[in-house]
Amino acid sequence: MSAVIARDLSKRFGTLEAVRSVSFDVHTGECFGLLGPNGAGKTTTLSMIRCTLRPSGGQLKVLGMDTHTRAREIRFRLGVVPQGDTLDPDLSVRQNLEVYAGYFGLGRGEARARGAELLAFMALEEKAAVRIEQLSGGQRRRLALARALISDPRMLILDEPTTGLDPQARHHLWQRLRTLRGRGTTMILCTHDMHEAEALCDRLAIFDHGRILDIGSPAELLARHAGAEVLEIPEAGRAERELAQLLTSLPADVRHERHGELFVAFSPRPGGFAAPLIERLREHGLGLSVRRTTLEDVFLILTGRELRE
Repeated sequence: MSAVIARDLSKRFGTLEAVRSVSFDVHTGECFGLLGPNGAGKTTTLSMIRCTLRPSGGQLKVLGMDTHTRAREIRFRLGVVPQGDTLDPDLSVRQNLEVYAGYFGLGRGEARARGAELLAFMALEEKAAVRIEQLSGGQRRRLALARALISDPRMLILDEPTTGLDPQARHHLWQRLRTLRGRGTTMILCTHDMHEAEALCDRLAIFDHGRILDIGSPAELLARHAGAEVLEIPEAGRAERELAQLLTSLPADVRHERHGELFVAFSPRPGGFAAPLIERLREHGLGLSVRRTTLEDVFLILTGRELRE
């Protein structure tokens, strides 16, 4: 069974069509990622799934329920970690969980037991009595996740959950999310962090200009769009003659791009750039690198390198 079914889903704000007839499924128990530049439509799509925005067209079912007619029931079954800090600064860590539990009808005893369990899961037991301002950024995000889980939701929605965290705090939160995924929790992750998406997501939808450009697992997207290996020459303009020679020697299945001074080539297989060729380029003083492809390469191939503001 699919946790989310979207068919020709659209959202308009006046003359602006923020989401344009997108269709996708989120499978029960998977972590499904939404990637895209600012203004691509992913946040609007997330808001429709959360039932905080009504679709302008198409069909959207969440947890088997139509968002047009059963929005309140859907919201009751979701756990949400918003991008911003919405913790109550006037309450302690424990109180933030227990008060929030009351919104979902949990009794005092159940809320206390559930809160203690989640504080242990998030390694926040020693912070239970402190106020929010005494927490680090990583501790606040872990508490936000604990609060989203207090009602034992059927699906978890994560909007930029690790923005601004240091590497240790980010990896700690990732490990908690992996544990939840291993328990069968369905998750939808909206992120700009390509490494985060690759580390956590079973499948991804890449958005741009209100449309979905492609959907697949990280490995599938890499194979379809970027291949296995990438050659980068940051200052290609310094050696146009050598670059022309390079182009004639590249295998036919190696795709290449030029973006100003930057030259990039993608090989569908490891070892696609022969060592003698690389050495000749280096002898001409070209700074270059050969590395495995990443989701960031896929993202830039599909959405372009132009600055979005």
